Amino acid sequence: MRKKERFWRSFFFNCDENVIKYASVIYYVTLYHEKGRDNLLIYIAKRLAAAVATLLLIMTITFFLMNTIPGSPFLTEKSTPQQIELANQKYGLDKPLIVQLKNYLVNYCKGDLGVSLKMQEGTPVKDILFRQGKFGLSMRLGLLAVLVAVVLGIPLGCLAAYKRGTWVDGLLRVLTTVGVAIPTFVLAATLLIYLGVKAQLLPVLSGSLTDWKAYIMPVISLSFYDVCYIAKLTRTSMLDAINQDYIRTARAKGVKNKWIVLKHALRNSLIPVVTFLGPLIAFIITGSFVVETTFSIPGLGKYFVESVINRDYTVIMATTFVVSILVIGMNLVVDIVYKVIDPRITLSSTDE
Repeated sequence: MRKKERFWRSFFFNCDENVIKYASVIYYVTLYHEKGRDNLLIYIAKRLAAAVATLLLIMTITFFLMNTIPGSPFLTEKSTPQQIELANQKYGLDKPLIVQLKNYLVNYCKGDLGVSLKMQEGTPVKDILFRQGKFGLSMRLGLLAVLVAVVLGIPLGCLAAYKRGTWVDGLLRVLTTVGVAIPTFVLAATLLIYLGVKAQLLPVLSGSLTDWKAYIMPVISLSFYDVCYIAKLTRTSMLDAINQDYIRTARAKGVKNKWIVLKHALRNSLIPVVTFLGPLIAFIITGSFVVETTFSIPGLGKYFVESVINRDYTVIMATTFVVSILVIGMNLVVDIVYKVIDPRITLSSTDE
């Protein structure tokens, strides 16, 4: 460290005040990192750099895959070749693919997601996704479904582990297995028929989710699989944690079994659940096409599939971009939550 200290001191001596401030920050961050401690800022910076590279790769692959789809967004029964050519010139689709890709990436760096080519021709995609409420609808529905999945799934998994080998454990294992096996569209259609059409207890069309009753069937359909899967994950990881040495030590000290499960085993058993919740939150927030179509919810998931059918390239690219940011962001959050749950986990490769 002496050579580095001499370097930094000579560097400070020959620089102005602002440079010294920034260099001081770099110096202490480097020093802190070299001591072998977790450096969250450096870790996040590396992950953000990797996230940018990942986003560029995803956007590039999506762009070329999108252009392999036959047809044109301007192709209709009444359109002529001249009209299609003029539309391609207007939106820059007549240029080479490399030039189009460069324009896409440059515009995205500026915050410009382009305009819709067909579904809402000329309307900025940013307005379609965010100001028209499509993303907001999917986000409200998705977050509520995730909350239900966590609130029900983790306690059920703990209960199954606590009652291991009893009829309660057996019943929960059967129910969660059946729940994981049932497709979402089957459950959604069943709820719609029996609770909406026959019993008329809930509205058949959820629409823009203006009434609390409109949330019930979509949330159940979205969260049912996740509740069952989280319960199975929690039970399995809980049973694995219960067999660890520190649990045996707690039992030898006379700690009650329920406190062993809730206080000691639960925290370590949450890591697989957190791993599952990361990408789940990202995908469920962006909407489920099946659920939104079944209950007529004009959310982001339904609109995305319609944009693929209509070959609305700008909407496809923008939605993929939003989903990618959410997935990458949630994975970063998951890694940080690991450290909160288990302090033994390190974020830096130099930690011992």
